[in-house]
Amino acid sequence: MGQPRIIAIDLDERSIIRRNEDIEQERRVAVYDLLEGNHFDLAGHEGPFRVQMRVEDGRLAIEVRDADDAPLELIRLGLARFRRPIRDYFQICESYFTAVRSGDPKGIEAIDMARRGIHNEAAELLTECLSPQVDVDFDTARRLFTLICVLHIKAGPMVVEQSGMEG
Repeated sequence: MGQPRIIAIDLDERSIIRRNEDIEQERRVAVYDLLEGNHFDLAGHEGPFRVQMRVEDGRLAIEVRDADDAPLELIRLGLARFRRPIRDYFQICESYFTAVRSGDPKGIEAIDMARRGIHNEAAELLTECLSPQVDVDFDTARRLFTLICVLHIKAGPMVVEQSGMEG
């Protein structure tokens, strides 16, 4: 029996216009954590899986391949439902890092709780959107949402230099 997990994940670099070192670090952390432990069960297929994420025509495209790199499925999700959580998440991250730089521990704690809340809600939304094609656990959905944010940086007003998206 196969393993319902991702063994390789890649973001299509053509989907990303620019990102600063903080964003690149968040991408590296999310990818590392995702590969260390995840649950990704693609209906009708046995894992492990290789995944590439990209944005095509305003939609998230998740290309799933088997361990030998043979194509299995292409999952497309509309990004409209994620625009608000992404925007809110970027805004709260900016507030968080402003508070970190100012050294206000109470402010940092309150903002971090809000940041985690937004991240958690977005992970739940992603889990719901992927169902019934893919079953993911909560931590996997959170890390995938972080990667969606990295991909979404190219979209108009979302082109911002933000830090710390994994919450």
